[in-house]
Amino acid sequence: MKLYMKQKAFSLKDRFTIMDEHGDIRYTVEGEFWTFGKKLHVYDHEDNEVAFLKEVVMALMHTFEVYVEEHHIATIRQKFSWTRSKYEIEGLNWYVDGNWTGHEYEISDDSRVIVSVQKEWMTWGDSYEIDIRDPLDEVNALAVVLAIDAVLAAQAAAAAA
Repeated sequence: MKLYMKQKAFSLKDRFTIMDEHGDIRYTVEGEFWTFGKKLHVYDHEDNEVAFLKEVVMALMHTFEVYVEEHHIATIRQKFSWTRSKYEIEGLNWYVDGNWTGHEYEISDDSRVIVSVQKEWMTWGDSYEIDIRDPLDEVNALAVVLAIDAVLAAQAAAAAA
């Protein structure tokens, strides 16, 4: 299943939609504005919250906790690397392998690719194609991709400052 995420280029708080390959809105993502650390809520097309991501503020490297249906399923930590973006995903036994820019990567377990992500270049705002291999992994994979995207956005903001 392919999903498409397009973020608005200029927004005071994170708010964007995730569409399927037919252009139908499958998820809406909303960030909280005045919070200590980034917090993202993921809603399905019926406005039910299906995932929640919360940044761990007092961590050495960027860290997010991921909740699906109010259950903690994973902690995603950015790992130090000179050559490429690396992340540790505790709780799901998944790992991330991507290029040095962090905009194209795959999330896998020991036996299969769970999801591949590709950034679409030359678009207004960040746009991604998210290819999730198994529909049973959809919400978990989407939540992990959103956490990695939040880390990349924080890195870009820090580099611009």
